[in-house]
Amino acid sequence: MSDLSHVLVLAGGLSYEREVSLRSGRRVAEVLRAAGVDVEVRDTDAGLVPAVLADPPEAAFVALHGGVGEDGAIRSVLELLNVPYVGATPDACRVAFDKPTAKAVVRSWGLATPDSVALPKETFHDLGASAVLERIVDRLGLPLFVKPAQGGSALGASIVRTAEELPAAMVGCFAYGDTALIEKYIDGVEVSVSVIDLGDGPVALTPVEIVPDGGVYDYAARYTAGRTEFFAPARLTDEEIEACKAMAVTAHTALGLRDLSRTDIIVDRSGQPYFLEVNVSPGMTETSLFPMAVETAGRDLGTVFRVLLERAAQRG
Repeated sequence: MSDLSHVLVLAGGLSYEREVSLRSGRRVAEVLRAAGVDVEVRDTDAGLVPAVLADPPEAAFVALHGGVGEDGAIRSVLELLNVPYVGATPDACRVAFDKPTAKAVVRSWGLATPDSVALPKETFHDLGASAVLERIVDRLGLPLFVKPAQGGSALGASIVRTAEELPAAMVGCFAYGDTALIEKYIDGVEVSVSVIDLGDGPVALTPVEIVPDGGVYDYAARYTAGRTEFFAPARLTDEEIEACKAMAVTAHTALGLRDLSRTDIIVDRSGQPYFLEVNVSPGMTETSLFPMAVETAGRDLGTVFRVLLERAAQRG
């Protein structure tokens, strides 16, 4: 049994990823209860603050995705309430949540990341969309990968293989955010590397290879059982696996993250890994990559979560 008597799991919120967050929260609560932890699951609504003030938890696990869970805001509220929590601080979240900023930080630490440009939709309105899009293709070449500068679950993301596809991709991207990140598309093996810190410093777990049935790891491929094939460990050479693990730990450290994170990487045909993005609140559903990596490493997911919560409570 755990020494923790009252733990709060936050799930839901009002982002586009609400349904995924609810699934993550249920999974976190289930495995924690199996590990002997008394868990309360709450949404982030007007009842949260009064409930916490009336019955303060010893620690909180943030299973929120999208802006509400990853931009640092809810963690700032937890700090105002003196509730310790698992995961990165508000400042670190803000840096990691903005993909162009995160790319700039890890690049300064020597990590490779695809060439890219980030532009708000106002730029296209003010300067003329066709002229700007033409310069993007001239500068970065084709194919391209377009995604919102903030957010997750591949919402608003798409591959662009011809110049004619780019305008529609931008419209789809702007439906989920005001700034688009347009990257040079890297053809290779897509992997996810989870990092945990149980007290001895950040450790990268086995990289998980992602092979979606339609070629793109989009929202449906992420959260529909059977739509994606996973290989753990990834089908890479030992040298490539170690390079990916080192990249994930470096990204975790460079961005000032804490407790857990998940870094998405593409390994090109020459074996060069490229940093794509990092997630401070990884998905915890039945098809999510972080739980898969923990279980592949031979660790019990509930035990890992319990230790992270105990460490957070000790910080508090």
